[in-house]
Amino acid sequence: MEKVSKLIRSLLNRKALRLDGILNKGFKVVALIIIKDLVEIASHCFANKIILKRLKKSIIIVLRKEDFFLNNYNPITFKNTLIKVLKKYIVNIMSKAAEKHRLLL
Repeated sequence: MEKVSKLIRSLLNRKALRLDGILNKGFKVVALIIIKDLVEIASHCFANKIILKRLKKSIIIVLRKEDFFLNNYNPITFKNTLIKVLKKYIVNIMSKAAEKHRLLL
């Protein structure tokens, strides 16, 4: 629970709205109040290999830089705020396991 709480607190406040329409600043306040429930739900979903369809959705917007060359486009992905936190948590676990078992050179 402490690790997820730390990840939530690390979200940047001055970011655009996510796909769920929630600002990071607001998500941080609410999520830290209901952190225990969030962790229980996430654990249940992971254990039962459940990912809600709504959490899987994302929107990709391509921004054009100055010229019209192919390498001058910058894709931006809008995701659900909660799924971003959960993905960071999973990546942290996998990174620590990879380091522990020396899977990365």
